[in-house]
Amino acid sequence: MGNVVSLRDYRREKLLGLTYTQAGDYLYPNIALSDPPDAEPLSRYGMMRKAFIKEHMRISYTILSGREKLYPHCRAVQQQVERRITELLEHLQLTNPAPCKNQDGQAWAVHMTTLRATAEQIALSELIYDDTPLR
Repeated sequence: MGNVVSLRDYRREKLLGLTYTQAGDYLYPNIALSDPPDAEPLSRYGMMRKAFIKEHMRISYTILSGREKLYPHCRAVQQQVERRITELLEHLQLTNPAPCKNQDGQAWAVHMTTLRATAEQIALSELIYDDTPLR
């Protein structure tokens, strides 16, 4: 049949400034998402949030990607998780004081690692694995 693009569609897209790439008998619009300006790569928590949305909230993932709001959302959640872990660690250290580091360094390291893991698990369940609908 060849390249089937109605004259009305062609004019409208010409006004919008779209260009096309031909692959066989098909014309594909040249559409690309812009890169975030001066964007740092996402850390572990940002990538975990992105993977969770992609796997468990597919519609939200598509919408956020299309509106170019996925990266800012993951960046915001990443910062919230880091702040929350810091807050939880401070609270856990007050409620569960660590043994003296100079007297028993190994017990102190085990205790601090356990507190860190606990704080991280709480923050992940609250912020990363939160499946409430996104706006």
